[in-house]
Formats: sequence, structure tokens, C-alpha cells
Amino acid sequence: MTTKRSKTAAPQSCHPDSGAIPSPKNGTAFRVWAPNADGVAVVGTFNDWDETANPLQPETDGHWSATVPQAGPGDEYRFIIQHGDEALSRIDPYAREVTHSAGNGVICDCAFDFSDDTFQAPPLHQLIIYEMHIGTFNPRKQGSREGFKPGGFKDAVRKLGYLQRLGINAVELMPVMEFPTDISWGYNPALLFAIESAYGGPHGLHTFVKEAHKRGIAVILDVVYNHFGPGDLSLWQFDGWSGGGRGGIYFFNDERAHTPWGDTRPDYSRVEVRSFIRNNVFYWLENFNVDGLRWDATNWIRNLDGGNDPGRGLPEGWNLIREINYEVGARYPSKFILAEDMQRNGQLTLPVQAGGAGFTAQWSADFVHTVRSGIITPNDAGRDMDTIAAVLSGGFNSDSLQRIIYTESHDEVADGKARVPFEINPADADGWSARKRSTLGACLVFTAPGIPMIFQGQEFLQDEWFRDTDPLDWKFTRKHKGITRLYHDLIHLRKNCAGTTPGLTGSTIIIHHINNLDKVIAFLRGEHEAVIDFVAVAANFANRSWDDYVIGLPRPGSWKVRFNSGDTQYGKDFESPPLKQVTAVPGEYDGLPCHASLSLGPYSVILLSQDERPDVEES
Repeated sequence: MTTKRSKTAAPQSCHPDSGAIPSPKNGTAFRVWAPNADGVAVVGTFNDWDETANPLQPETDGHWSATVPQAGPGDEYRFIIQHGDEALSRIDPYAREVTHSAGNGVICDCAFDFSDDTFQAPPLHQLIIYEMHIGTFNPRKQGSREGFKPGGFKDAVRKLGYLQRLGINAVELMPVMEFPTDISWGYNPALLFAIESAYGGPHGLHTFVKEAHKRGIAVILDVVYNHFGPGDLSLWQFDGWSGGGRGGIYFFNDERAHTPWGDTRPDYSRVEVRSFIRNNVFYWLENFNVDGLRWDATNWIRNLDGGNDPGRGLPEGWNLIREINYEVGARYPSKFILAEDMQRNGQLTLPVQAGGAGFTAQWSADFVHTVRSGIITPNDAGRDMDTIAAVLSGGFNSDSLQRIIYTESHDEVADGKARVPFEINPADADGWSARKRSTLGACLVFTAPGIPMIFQGQEFLQDEWFRDTDPLDWKFTRKHKGITRLYHDLIHLRKNCAGTTPGLTGSTIIIHHINNLDKVIAFLRGEHEAVIDFVAVAANFANRSWDDYVIGLPRPGSWKVRFNSGDTQYGKDFESPPLKQVTAVPGEYDGLPCHASLSLGPYSVILLSQDERPDVEES
């Protein structure tokens, strides 16, 4: 490529955005940041890949730009960057669409129309999240691990009605940014603005979001800013410069570059890199109308070692998080901005004005590790009710809605860990014990204060562990239809769809009964202690039945059994005694003014509430 200016060179673009921005009247404006380039040209199908046809003009801040009248949507393109004697062919970092992760950019008119989308996401206290991996959720070839071909957005849309009936009102998509090959978890993004071509690209995501919204389902998207790549990474040494052989302008070029995923940590101190990440956040929120983002591994953005040691903090990353979240909160206060930090750090969910990072909520390491341990432990004697009680009443900054609670996620069911039923009994993962104890964990997820989340297939006992080549086996919805019904019922009770369990939508938990000898725990759920719409929950963590187990209750009278996880409708071999209601009588017990006797099956949970709620003056 020659660096000599062409007499007929296209004019510098006046468009402020980076990437390829098509216009109906003016062709396409191209703009790219390459501060160490000696010259830049754009090549593509519109100029027969001629490196001399469309040179870009330098701006004053390291950007290069030009408007090419003959370039338009659907054209493929690349940038040719001259660095000394090298002519580097690069995919546009802002490419909205690509042929594949190592292919060409595609000029895309991604200004999608959402004017007819009137969906409003549910409030936090009603949110039920379903974590989904597009490639394995509903591929066209069901139940086979041979010759696997990943599913796409269109395939996932066909199951949105199922999720709606289940009661799900939010899906969290594992990353859908373009990654190497067609198969991946998604946490190795090659191009941040391009959407995985194997999934259906930008038009596929647009359709998925609109179809989800039609069914009352919010869409939350996983984003990865703690590292880029490391494979098929056109950003690497993008304009030819690097420090010490490291990543160049988009990356730290010293010891700060190191992450568990290679020396690929973005340089959060550079204005252009900060803008790149900030613009990506708003690209999803505005162009695709997603309802929220979940930031992956924020601990590796804010800390050199991924921990809480202030001496190893990364202030550039911490401040970037805070700046972006503050802007999102100011412009889109109803959007969910979630963190996966897993370091038990309450600052993540403090408001920016209070010195925090400004996330809406964060995944709770305490809950998942404690509850999984409590149900996977093989011997009843090893289950500690005090530990369970402590995590049930936990939260961040005294706010339970700042935590997302779950027993399965993509991290918890892979890399040496498995689905909960498989952890309980790998020789018989759909046997009685595995079903009983895994659903015991599910009951805690939907009755504890917090934002409940389940991982795809959890509701029908998908077996073994998560693999990106292992599709969900939808035949399990028939094989384990009782378990799916259990999840359905729990979700509807959690949202108080029938008006009988308003306490589960509240933030208060009063744990009034802890029996570590017999492994039973009981608690009340409500909005605050003066509210009378309490739901009472009793959970048996032992393999024994009770005909007359006594717990305290706050008021006398009839308490209806709204749910019993030991009911035979959830499993023909479940054996909890039939129980439709209990009567609470005066007499102090567990520090409460009344008590009642319950029938309680092994590894079972019972929910109780009252129909009649007398007027009580709140204190």
C-alpha cells in the first residue's frame, strides 16, 4: 500500500461515530482509531479490494476517516493499516456485523425500529431470571452430541412460549458477541460490536428481543470487558505498535495486562479504550433495546488479581465501571446492570454517589456455595442449619434485592462441577434422592429474599454438566414433567400470581426456627415486620418424615398449604402426607404468639399463608 495522498481521496468523514456508518444519501462514513499508523485505507466489495482506491484522512487525535459514496449495507470491508513497511489487514473494531470472527466486516444498517415495542421490564422484586446459552438451548438437532450444530436466535424464539408458561420474565443470555468458530461459551469475544454470525447476527438478536418482549420477557445480555479474545483478535497490535510485544493500543502493555485469559486486559486508562467499552454498553441498550447487562468477572476489571486487596486495585477499571453505571442510571434508570464479581464486595452495589460501583445487583457467591454444599453433602449430619439460616437472610448493604440467588449457573455446572442432581448422585441423577434434594435447593432459591435465577434445563433435571456442544434434551420435560411443574408452581408463588403469597415478593425474612439436631428450619417472609401478609416456610433437610412437627406462627387461625414439594404431583415416589391446611392456636412457640403442627416429608418444603388477613394497625 502506498501512503501517498490521492488527489481524488474521499473527504474526511464528518460523522462522529467509529466504524462503518451507512447513510441513505451519502454512502458510508468510515472512521477508525489507529494513532501509530502511517496511512489507512478501506477496502471491500465496493472497490474490488483495491488498497489505493479509498484512503482515509488523518484527524488530529489518532483517528482516520473518510466517506465512501459507493459503499452501502451488505458490502464487506476491512481496513488496511500501513505501519512502517507493514501493511496490516484488520477487521473494524466497531464492525456491527462480520462474515465470521476472522473474516470481513459487513456494513450493517443496525438502526433497528423498536417504536412498536411497549414492553416494560418487571420490577426487581418480581424478577425471575433464566440463564440461557443460545447455542445449546434449542438447536435443531435435538438430544444428540454427535455432529453438533449450534442453535440460533430463531431456534430460541420457538421456546419463548414455554418460558412464558413456566413463569420466566427475564432471560440472561450468555455472551453473543462474535467469537472464534461457531461453538463457544461466549466469554472469548473476538469482536465486541458484532453478533455471533452462527446465531443469526444483529438481525437475529433484534428479532429475539422483540419476540421476548411480546411474551413479557426481559432480555439481559452478558458482556465481557475484563479481557478481550484471546483468539481471532483483530484488536491485537491493531495499528502495528506494541509495548514489549504485548497487545498494543487496546491493551495494557505492562504487568497490568495479565488476566487468567492471557495478557489481554484492556487499557482502561486510554480515553479511546474507555470510549470503546462505554459505546459498547450503550450499543446494546439503545440499538437492541435490551433490558439490562450482566458484566462478567468485574473483579478482574477493578483488581489486578481479581480480589479485594486495595493494594492491588486497578483504579482505572474501577472508575470506568462507575462512570458508565452512573451514566446508564441517569439515562435509563429502569435498566438492570448486574455484576458477576463473586468476591462478597458490597461496594459493587452501592450507588456511585455513595462511593460504590452503581450496579443494580450482583451474583451471590455466599448463597450458591452455601446452599449447594447444604444439599450436596451426602450425610444429613453434615448439614448445618445455622449456616443455611445465615445465608438465607444475607444480602448486600442490608438490601436483599442487591443479590441474585441460585444453585446452578454456567460456572457452577462446568469446569469440574456438575448439575446439582448429578453432584448428589452421579450414578442415579434422576433418582429419588437427587430429585428431592435438588428441588429442596430450588425451594430456597424461590422463597429466600433476593432475585431468583435458574440455569437452562435446571427445571427439567438436565443431566451431567454444561458443555457448549451438549444441547438441552427437551425429552426431559416429559420424563420429569413433575419437576417442571414444581418449578412452575414455585415461580408463580414467588411472583404472587394468585394473590396468596405476597410475602414472597417482600424483602423481610424472619428465621424463627432452627433445629440443627433434626435438620429443620422455618422462617417468615414479608415486606417488613409490621405487614400481616406473611408467608411461612418450613424446610426439612433430613431423610425422615414428621406427622406432627411444631413451628411457631404469628397469628391464630387457618393457614393454607400453598405448596408442598413432597406432593406426589411432583414425583410419583414422593411421599409427603397430604396436607391442605393447618390450624394455628395461641401459645408462644419459637418466639411467636401461636403455633401449629405440620406433616413434613423428607427433604421437603412447605409454604403456608392465610386467606383471612385481619386489619392490623402498623407500628
